[in-house]
Amino acid sequence: MIRLGYPTQNLTIPASTNRTLRLASLGDPEKLRAVVWENLLGLETILRWNAEHGIPLFRMGQSLIPFASHPAFPYDWQAEHGDDLREIGELARTSGIRLSMHPGQFIQPGSPKPCVPERSLAELRYAARVFDLIGNLDSVIVLHMGGAHEDREATTARFVEKLRPESAVLRYLALENDERVWTVPEIVKTARSLGIPAITDSFHHGLNPGGLTLEKALDLSLPSWDPPDARPKLHLSSQDPAKQPGAHAYLVDLQDWHSLLSALGDHEADVMVEAKGKELALAPLGAWIG
Repeated sequence: MIRLGYPTQNLTIPASTNRTLRLASLGDPEKLRAVVWENLLGLETILRWNAEHGIPLFRMGQSLIPFASHPAFPYDWQAEHGDDLREIGELARTSGIRLSMHPGQFIQPGSPKPCVPERSLAELRYAARVFDLIGNLDSVIVLHMGGAHEDREATTARFVEKLRPESAVLRYLALENDERVWTVPEIVKTARSLGIPAITDSFHHGLNPGGLTLEKALDLSLPSWDPPDARPKLHLSSQDPAKQPGAHAYLVDLQDWHSLLSALGDHEADVMVEAKGKELALAPLGAWIG
């Protein structure tokens, strides 16, 4: 069985989980609370819509609670929003919806630059704490490894060294290949050293295949998950023909979808569709799920 989902917002309702504000606005707690409330309300609205439409995956915006990991955040967000997050977790469980987050490219625990790893870990701890409050153990924090910084082995060693003590983060963390630097074999190797799973992004793999077919890449990443408690996750998208390589299209090219299904064979997976059309990109794919 293949299950589909989409990230951060719903264009039909519309509703979003990723509204944010300027860093300077952290000095205005009421303005910040209003944005957080909009995001949490948007998440609840999307989960109810997804439940009605049979969509079992959703990726929350990383800015669900904007700047929550920043030292200047002006109030105890866990105490203030904890009950709302627990209610959202219960809604997701009863609706059969798996949640995830995807911190951005600036999160680089393996960076050699001063302060970057600790800021990165603070953001990952925030995401893990959100999932702790939500209470769904099948939730996933998806992370790229970032830049190679001209020394792949040293960067990997720093990455592993920084993350290995972070048990609260590792319980949710999964590594994803990218379109320029880290291939599926490399992220699988790093994930194994941390005892966590790996995600194959089929679009990124097409741009940065590491000498492997998509089927061989999946043969590496799928066993890193431990079913039945953890269904493997994958990412799917297509190239926007009007933009530079790596830019996601509004919908998924059906040829890319068929290629993924062929490579998967009889394997089950949860597929996050990273198209600009969000939930609108799922309908053309659903008819092909048997």
